[in-house]
Amino acid sequence: MAAFIGIDLGTTFSAIATIDDTGRPTIIHNEDGENITPSCVVGTSSDVMEVGEFARRQWGNAPETAAARFKRDMGSSEKYPINGQDFSPTQLSSFVLKKLAAFAANSVGEVGEAVVTIPANFAHEARDATMEAAKMAGLNIKYIINEPTAAALFYAFKSGEELGGVYAVYDLGGGTFDVSIIRVDGHDVEVLAANGIHKLGGDDFDSALQELVRSKFKEATGGDLESDDFTKNEAEEEKKALSKRKNVTCRVARQMIDVSRTEFEELISTYITQAEMLCEATIDEAGITTSDINGVFLAGGSTRIPLVNESVTKVFGQEPVSTVNVDEVVALGAALYAAYKGDHSQLSTVQKNAIQKIKVSESAGKCFGTISIGHNTARDQAELSNSILIRKGEKIPCSVTESFYTVYEGQEAVSCKVTESTSAETDPRFVKIIHDGELVLPPGRPAQQEVKVTFAYDDNQIMKCSFVDVDTGRETVVDLSMASSDGETSSEIDKFLVE
Repeated sequence: MAAFIGIDLGTTFSAIATIDDTGRPTIIHNEDGENITPSCVVGTSSDVMEVGEFARRQWGNAPETAAARFKRDMGSSEKYPINGQDFSPTQLSSFVLKKLAAFAANSVGEVGEAVVTIPANFAHEARDATMEAAKMAGLNIKYIINEPTAAALFYAFKSGEELGGVYAVYDLGGGTFDVSIIRVDGHDVEVLAANGIHKLGGDDFDSALQELVRSKFKEATGGDLESDDFTKNEAEEEKKALSKRKNVTCRVARQMIDVSRTEFEELISTYITQAEMLCEATIDEAGITTSDINGVFLAGGSTRIPLVNESVTKVFGQEPVSTVNVDEVVALGAALYAAYKGDHSQLSTVQKNAIQKIKVSESAGKCFGTISIGHNTARDQAELSNSILIRKGEKIPCSVTESFYTVYEGQEAVSCKVTESTSAETDPRFVKIIHDGELVLPPGRPAQQEVKVTFAYDDNQIMKCSFVDVDTGRETVVDLSMASSDGETSSEIDKFLVE
């Protein structure tokens, strides 16, 4: 039978897991026997891309030949040059996913359905790009899941006793920060509120440490460091050392530079404060207090930093729970979700029994609406307004239909805009337009003709919308998934050999 796999596609490191014969989620080791694989790509020739530790080292030593940290730009038009050729974050992510899938095939044989995780705060473009990357890598993917939800699912599954009540998931990895407030009942996980910061994580901490070392070097020698004198990889290693020791000595350009944990913590304190503020806002959004929270689950390698643990304890009033490797919990939860959502005929009896009680209830991480014309009674004039159809926190999957009406006689078209916002913002100036189209109307129509607008939000948190002229049945359908776009195709990736 084909194996279900879950993949944590991380900013700095990625992991892959499956459900074993005993019904337990387990990590699949890479070719070096490691549990996690660097999310780095290096071009070793014109058509060969290598993923993993060798690529990570090359990125540190010869960054023009490699790419890393591209997850932060998923869904954007950013390009990463490798040996003079430009690659999108989607293409680079597909190389990483293809490599991870190869590990799975070598370990478990036939690979069936896959689930890839994403940060809870990913906008729809980034979610679509992740789905597209998985398809380009040849994965059989139908679902994605938010990283903190996957972590919570694993913690709920692993607990030796039935979990019950409200918990927090604090997920701080290499590139992003997410916090979720969840309600757990046994293996059932319901997301009450979730927020995140798209660019806050270990990569920022590495950069901060680089700047500190450069500053200390200049103070000691009067000279400036070259970019390859103290690379991001070296900064990452010293950062990890500072989680275990209070002081480290960095050898930089034949100069010994001492760095204390206190100095490092002062540098990253602004980032930690941002995370604290978001945690407090998310607790308020969930309508609870810290005394209602039964436990705090950790995910992501950056949660090993002592200051982060102190911050979590301060904000939530209790020490966090970390019963397993924080680098692995997201992939393990994704493997559970893959089996839960997949074709159960591909599961053994033991595996079916293991996941039959699982239930996951996600919620919308953003508000979605459309631009309409309303009447401002205070000003006695018509003005544009952002009408919210799906609110943040709405349980998904869901579908909402509302009626709007044409404004004037002879109106030839209706604007079909889809908006995204972090709150229920009604002012069009402060929302993001993620689709802009129109519905053409027949000539000679009177005013006040009904147009029904439907927004459907699926399990992957991808929007599908329709605008229907009720009188004629004319319809404009907006499918915001990459599966129906004219974007990059798998054939463009197949020409590259991933090793």
